[in-house]
Amino acid sequence: MGRPREHDDETRAALRVAAERLVAEGGAAAFSVRAVAGEVGTSTRAVYSLFGSKEGLLVDALGQSAFAFLADGIARLPETEDPVADLVEVGTSVFRELVLQHPALYRIAFQRIVPGFRAGPELVSARQRAWAALHAKVERIAAAGLLGRKSIEDAAVEFNAMLEGLANAELRGAILSVLPAGAEERAWRDALTTVIRGFGAGEAA
Repeated sequence: MGRPREHDDETRAALRVAAERLVAEGGAAAFSVRAVAGEVGTSTRAVYSLFGSKEGLLVDALGQSAFAFLADGIARLPETEDPVADLVEVGTSVFRELVLQHPALYRIAFQRIVPGFRAGPELVSARQRAWAALHAKVERIAAAGLLGRKSIEDAAVEFNAMLEGLANAELRGAILSVLPAGAEERAWRDALTTVIRGFGAGEAA
């Protein structure tokens, strides 16, 4: 019989959850290998064995989780006959949910709160998968003739910039908080719809 693994997938998952909670509560500065191991009731050796380093857990594992959340969420969205509504749904039902449910993951992946952030190959792969999923939604906008002279790549970049801007505003709580309770999602939908409708505006000019 083979020697059983000392640190398994269950430990890996528990360490990710604990690390995310520590960052959410105290920021990246509150994170240490000893602290996350203590949260799970395991040894620091487990962290190094499973993730290679402190940065491997903070940057690669948690950053990868953020992009996997986005890619999987977009893949689960039903496709309708309205490509504009479908792209808006990417923002409100997937990207915003990452921000609300996993703010620490968002901050690590998008705000780069970990000093010396360097993405490993698994994180890069997850990020590329998420980008491809978003790109495919923008391609449907182009196929519907709604991009005007704007390229698919430029439209995807601009749409993503609006997503991050809305996310940062909501996380700060200084802008969207002035809206009536429950109106934040409508603000996202209105802003994203305006951006998409603006893609083709140059065609009529």
